[in-house]
Amino acid sequence: MTAEEYDTWYRTPRGSWIGEAEYRLLYRLLAPAPGASLLDVGCGTGYFTRRFALDGHPATGLDLDAAMLAVARGRRAAGERYVHGNALALPFKDGEFDCCVSVAALCFIADEAAALAEMLRVTRHRLAIGLLHRRSILYLQKGREGGKGAYRGAHWHTARAVRDLFSRVRCEEPRLAFAVFLPGGGLLARAVEWGMPSSAPLGAFLAAAADSRRRSA
Repeated sequence: MTAEEYDTWYRTPRGSWIGEAEYRLLYRLLAPAPGASLLDVGCGTGYFTRRFALDGHPATGLDLDAAMLAVARGRRAAGERYVHGNALALPFKDGEFDCCVSVAALCFIADEAAALAEMLRVTRHRLAIGLLHRRSILYLQKGREGGKGAYRGAHWHTARAVRDLFSRVRCEEPRLAFAVFLPGGGLLARAVEWGMPSSAPLGAFLAAAADSRRRSA
């Protein structure tokens, strides 16, 4: 999948619905103060970076893929900036951002604890990450035997594995929530999404948020 194809997917009916469900859950967990600055690690073509910027947050997206960043810069919507960089060595000062998000990037990073520690290093208040959930219908459809399509090579997490990951870095206890219970995006999927509590550990999107220890220092 090219960068252009990846970005176009978010404008399809299914991609738009999934992106909106994931963004709403991340925003609720992150609960950023008005005007809070934000870093999006592994921003890809900038879908989530743009959404936060459009909601009034000075947003910076970081990615290692130059082609993805080129598309992101071409679709800049509200003054957000994009930086080429590695999640394992973020080119920012300690506590430079109020908040940090990362959607699915950790699913493709071998040393996920080191990447998470770097995100927390540059975060003053709260971090929220989105991961692929192994206990989901989407995993059965796309994640087995090494994954299919855009999911090839991705690591799918369980809730237990996420709690273990957060226990290995310096932060408060994470809060977990779920979205995208039926990934098809049709009328039934939307009805289930509306009625299912985000605490139900069945969604394909596993979100985890935690306060930085810097906040309470």
